[in-house]
Amino acid sequence: MFKIPAKDLEWQIDIPQVMGILNLTPDSFYEASRHANIDSALAQIHLFIKEGASIIDIGAQSTRPGANMEGAEIEIKRLIPYIKAIHQAFPKQLISVDTFYAKVAEEAINAGAHIINDISCASIDENILAVVAKYNAGYIGMHLTGGIDSMHKVEPRENIIETLISYFEGKKKLLSKYGIENWVIDPGFGFGKTVEENFTIVKKINELKILELPVLLGASRKSSLYKTLDIESKDALNATTVANTVALLNGANILRVHDVKEAAEIIQLLPYLK
Repeated sequence: MFKIPAKDLEWQIDIPQVMGILNLTPDSFYEASRHANIDSALAQIHLFIKEGASIIDIGAQSTRPGANMEGAEIEIKRLIPYIKAIHQAFPKQLISVDTFYAKVAEEAINAGAHIINDISCASIDENILAVVAKYNAGYIGMHLTGGIDSMHKVEPRENIIETLISYFEGKKKLLSKYGIENWVIDPGFGFGKTVEENFTIVKKINELKILELPVLLGASRKSSLYKTLDIESKDALNATTVANTVALLNGANILRVHDVKEAAEIIQLLPYLK
């Protein structure tokens, strides 16, 4: 069992968990995940909780290939009213915020968020770690190479799993300097990886257990799945379910998904599949 800080709530991971995605951006790659008003978002979260989501992950900056990076102030303007409304409506619900800016992280935590989901693992703004430590918030750090403008560039390497282990070993040392010992790693499916590397992550995610941290997989409806099948993201639920099932059988702890019900059903069936 893993016990991760989450501000004023408990976050224990003893069985696999589902993180439901709520996008506040107008250009996220999966249109059905976008929400343009608070009532719509609250209705979606109510459904997510009913379907089995342990965590709600809110993002206000699209990081799909080709997306325009709009900056911290726009993120804050989009995020804060939603976080406040969600926290008020569901005070015991774990809220995660998808950001790599320290300023956004602090504003979000003060508005009611419990976890910071940082796709850069402090590579873009290391001050985000000081914010996480200050509020004893949860932290998810993802494998990312390059910067804001080059995060989807694939770098040459021979073994993606060895690369991930080396990367997170270095990040563990960095986070430890801020007093952050218990956090979640995300291998970064779909970020600066070849299709083959993405599928290797799913098949060999158990090898990341050597890091002794819980592992999150975010493969939901991503291009490695739907382009392999020559379909669109809107048609990639079945592909996502297959990838998530394989990842869970190989030891994934958290699934970050657009479709909570289907992911939660995999977890229910998991004891019978092992």
